[in-house]
Amino acid sequence: MGGSCTIARRWLTVLAAVAMATAIPALAACTVPESQESAGPLPITVEVNQSRDQYGKQAIQLLLTNVSGGPLTVAAAQLASPLFQGDILWEPTGGSLELPPGQPKSLPARLPAPVCGRDQSTAQQATAQQSVTQQPVATVRYSELGRAGLREVAPVAVDPFRVLERNNTELCLAAEAAAVADIVLDRRLEVAPDSRTAVVRLVIIPKEADGAGTDISSMTIASIDGTTLIAAPADEPWPRNVRIVQGAPRSELRLRIRPARCDPHAIAEDKVGTLLPLHVGVGEREGQLKIPAGTALRGQIYDFVTAACAPA
Repeated sequence: MGGSCTIARRWLTVLAAVAMATAIPALAACTVPESQESAGPLPITVEVNQSRDQYGKQAIQLLLTNVSGGPLTVAAAQLASPLFQGDILWEPTGGSLELPPGQPKSLPARLPAPVCGRDQSTAQQATAQQSVTQQPVATVRYSELGRAGLREVAPVAVDPFRVLERNNTELCLAAEAAAVADIVLDRRLEVAPDSRTAVVRLVIIPKEADGAGTDISSMTIASIDGTTLIAAPADEPWPRNVRIVQGAPRSELRLRIRPARCDPHAIAEDKVGTLLPLHVGVGEREGQLKIPAGTALRGQIYDFVTAACAPA
């Protein structure tokens, strides 16, 4: 009798072990994957860049690279940076994005409003601290072949060309300059009778004085640069050290231009030739302010350069 009970107990033990072993894979199969990858290398890397087409348009690129070894599909991507208010978002227009292994793809993204310091030194200190302790972090939602549902990774984004810092600096400078005056290029181009030179007009419309006694009530255009398309004639340089004050009347700067280059690719490959760079100082900031030509003026500049470069 005792031997029979011993055998029975052994069989019960074996059956219990088999049942537990069978249950473990079933439980694992029902487990929902964690949204944040926590072990091993991340499957996607992110780099910040900016094309010439995007320069001056408050847009950048998020360069995604699939390093997982298998195909991935990206559903959403965004970037958080302390230099900007709100996240920098990629908004898919045609659904998700296929991301093959080892093949980087650029996702265009609009920049939100910048976070601006009160003065240049404060901004520089904040930028230095942010570059060390508050690097931009991306959030990418993706799916992978053979696995149901979306997963999510949050890699630190690499910004080798300091695109975010440069855009923050330029946008903050533009915001402070806009508080003093609106500066635009007139839509009309005045072409000389010989078609060799022309005049563009830089229109300055000062804002009303706010009476608040703030430090930012004036600015100075220290100098004006040429572009890849247009330059100042040697005998008629562009004005320098032009001071602009809130409450002053509207004014214009007449800038005589000539073609900066006449090779066949000058217009065909132009990306920034109609962005006029102004070196300005406003408040405690100094930097470059780019004034874009509107659609009508841009076309006239292209026509002018083509005609001026034609053989006599």
